[in-house]
Amino acid sequence: MARDPQLLNQVKETLALLAERYPGKAIEVRVPPYAAIQCGDGPKHTRGTPPNVIEMDADTWLDLADGRRTWADAYQAGLINASGVRADLTDLLPLRSS
Repeated sequence: MARDPQLLNQVKETLALLAERYPGKAIEVRVPPYAAIQCGDGPKHTRGTPPNVIEMDADTWLDLADGRRTWADAYQAGLINASGVRADLTDLLPLRSS
């Protein structure tokens, strides 16, 4: 899959903002094939698929980051795969205004 450079920059920028605002290593947020970060207080997330993993496509992530879609709406629509007790970013989004 070819990566769109503009989309790549937007995903990386917003994930970095999330990690800055919610530091830690308890949750892994994945936006394949663009980027993944760790954030949040709690037990350190390790490699594999342990609890507290969130994954979605780039368009969904940017809609959440910009406030164009709510976490609940995207989750109910099946656009977010999330596991673990901390795998809910409702209180942290949006990150920037659209």
